[in-house]
This record gives sequence, C-alpha cells and structure tokens, in this order.
Amino acid sequence: MLYIVIAYLWLAVLLYLLMGGADFGAGIIELFTSDKNKYKTRQTMYKAIGPIWEANHMWLIITIVILFVGFPAIYTTMSIHLHIPLAIMLLGIIARGTAFSFRNYDAVVDDMQVIYSRIFVYASVVTPLFLGIIAGSAVSGRIDPEATNFADAYIFSWLNWFSVAIGLFTVSICGFLAAVYLIGETDNETDRRRFIAKTKSTNIAAVISGALVFLSARWEHIPLTDWVFGNPVGIIAVTAATLSLILLWYLLYRHKTKVLRVLAGFQVTMILLTTTWRHYPNIVILKHGAPLSLLEHQGHDKTIESLAWALLIGSLFILPALFYLIYSFQKKNGAPAH
Repeated sequence: MLYIVIAYLWLAVLLYLLMGGADFGAGIIELFTSDKNKYKTRQTMYKAIGPIWEANHMWLIITIVILFVGFPAIYTTMSIHLHIPLAIMLLGIIARGTAFSFRNYDAVVDDMQVIYSRIFVYASVVTPLFLGIIAGSAVSGRIDPEATNFADAYIFSWLNWFSVAIGLFTVSICGFLAAVYLIGETDNETDRRRFIAKTKSTNIAAVISGALVFLSARWEHIPLTDWVFGNPVGIIAVTAATLSLILLWYLLYRHKTKVLRVLAGFQVTMILLTTTWRHYPNIVILKHGAPLSLLEHQGHDKTIESLAWALLIGSLFILPALFYLIYSFQKKNGAPAH
C-alpha cells in the first residue's frame, strides 16, 4: 500500500506540472505577447484552459494531502522551513484565479480589467517561480532543522542560486507547455505560426535556464550531474528527452503539430523522472546530507492503507469526470484537432 501512495504522489506532481504548468504558462505567454495580439491570445487561452483552469489545482491539493496524511514528518519540515515561498506560491494561485475570474466574467467592463490582467500575468510568473524554488530547496541540502536564527532557518533554506535557477527553469517549462498546447487551439494559420514561434522561444529559454541549473548546482556543490547521469535510468531518460526535443523541432519546422503535445508532455515526464529517480526514496535532503525518506518517515501502517484505498477509489470517480469535462468543452468549442 505504501508504494501505491508513493506512485500517486509522483503522478500528482507530474499531472500538476503538465496541466497546471500549461495553465500558468498561458499567463506567461500573454505577458510576452504584443499589444495587438493580446486579445486574440486571451480568447485562445480562454478556450484552452477554461474547462480545467480551476480543476488543475486538484493535483496540488492531492499532493499536499498525501504528504500531510501519509508523511507528516516530511510535510512538517517543508511547511515550517519553506513557509515563505509556500505562502507566496499560494497567494499567487489565489490572486491569479481571482483575476482570471473577474477579468473573464465580470459584468462590468471598465479600467479594472487592466488591473485584473496585470495581476493575472504577473501571478502566472510568480507562482511557478516559487513552485520551482520549493522543489529545488527540498533537494538542495540547505534546510537546516538545527538553525538557531531566523535567516538560516527560514530564508537561506530556499534563497540560494540553485533553488532560484530551478524556479526560472520551471517558469520556462510552463511557458513552453502552454505555447505547445495553444498551437492546437488556433483556428487560422497566422495564429498557429505565432504560437509556433512562442514554442521555439520558450523552449530555448528552457534550455538556457536548464544550463543555469547545472551551473548553479556546481557553484553550490550540489551533485546534480551525478544525480542525472550517474545511473542508467537517468541516462536513458535524458537521451529520450533529447531525441524527442529534436523530433519536436523537426515537426515545428515542418508545421506538423498533431503530436507536439505528446512530445512536450513526454519531455517533462522524462525531466521529472530524471530528477527524482536518483535520490528516491529521499524526498527532502537536509543540511549535512541527512535525508527524509518516503520509506522511513511514513505515517502509521493503518493510515497508509486507508490513504491508498481512498486514492484508488477516488480515482474511479475523479479521472472519468475530469476527462469528460475536457472532452465536453473541446466538443462545445469545436477546437481543431492539431
């Protein structure tokens, strides 16, 4: 039962990156869109993320519940020492969702729409930035439970070059996913070419920010290179991601967009697999190398068993309903299948 819970934890993180990441990325794409194209971009974005923009956070909630119920020691450590980036990320989610609702559904159209738009796009950057910072901090070895002052305990646990680089990489990945997904939501060749250009630029940004992650890891003596290339699974995953990236660029140049979403999702999956496989089951690495393990710091056996059954049974209701929701909105909007 423990491995079922761990599998759901990993899948929840992956689905939040793929679906929630593309959701955040829509705001990032809008931020870097010219004024003359903003309206069209917003309309395309509404059609794409409207069905699931709120449901995406279900995966984040599942992740938090699994950690809270099944791994209380890990949840406590992260929520205490990373409470500042966690609070900023959650405030970003709230601000972004509120701005999206008021901008899209407010009965009164006035100057407040400009404020709603600014809140939406900036929160779309801040939220994945701090999501990445949290992820980077968990494995950076900077969390110090024995810290004796506020800065060491609650600031430098996450404010370091490696964590910030992971945050920038996460923002780039979100923008890349959104650009790829939005290609298939366009209804004319001009917009399709525009989103293809966005896909290329965000992919380049992801490659550059990914290089910064490795440079910052080397600067701060974090063995990231060994984590990625020091095992067969990591090598295979990196190779597969690289080959799929080459194929994606080839298809972009040939304007064949039918499988781009699959390739983009596959790349993100390989990245997550690469970064989590090497130090599994350690989910948090504390200062001086002490880890918090999913296999050693789990809750009571009965709790894990109940949680596993809840996840299994819940999936029978949640997943079909979610897929039907997406299908219904796609059919209603008549989105082209690209």
